[in-house]
Amino acid sequence: MKSSALLPPPRAILFDLDGTLADTAPDLAAAVNQLRTARGLAPASYELLRPVASAGARGLIGAAFDLRPGDDGYEDLRIGFLDNYEKAIAVNSRLFDGVMPLLESLREYGVLWGIVTNKAARFTDLLVPQIGLQAAGCVISGDTTPHPKPHPAPLLEAARRLALAPQDCWYVGDDLRDIQAGRSAGMPTVAAAWGYCGHAEPATWGADALAALPLDLLGMIPR
Repeated sequence: MKSSALLPPPRAILFDLDGTLADTAPDLAAAVNQLRTARGLAPASYELLRPVASAGARGLIGAAFDLRPGDDGYEDLRIGFLDNYEKAIAVNSRLFDGVMPLLESLREYGVLWGIVTNKAARFTDLLVPQIGLQAAGCVISGDTTPHPKPHPAPLLEAARRLALAPQDCWYVGDDLRDIQAGRSAGMPTVAAAWGYCGHAEPATWGADALAALPLDLLGMIPR
């Protein structure tokens, strides 16, 4: 755990969703592998798909089909992937170990918590209650504001909805763009090393602190 001695006390902690609060990779991987099997291809390995799950359609289609936005066939795959995912969004998705005790402890500490994700509201609003996160103080999706992360707009909107200054909120995420968004918003940032991390080393992202496990965050809060 990277030193958090300089982190100010939070009045709220905001979390990314996929790969930070929830292990959604099994259902995301299943959705993209349906596209492969429908085309007579063998499923891509879970080991290939899991690290890119936080990048959504772009990451998963890139890994499973070696296609990028703008490539021929990408858009049809993206639409099919999202339709598959919506139909089976919470079959094997679960909160990471330690997340629910963490959130319960934050409530006891008087610290608010919320969700800021790049997942479209079409999916966020469906998933959040099914995995037990409906008590969030705010839920900001990728299309809530005009710009998704790494733009700071979603984080600033979350702070506004909680009636807090950005500097009174921590942001926790498992992707470089989470840390970039938090820093741009003026929030202390924590890299969630238990998450997907996109084949990258979270210690290199410039976060203010690094947490190996969700419950490590409790030890970072000045008491």
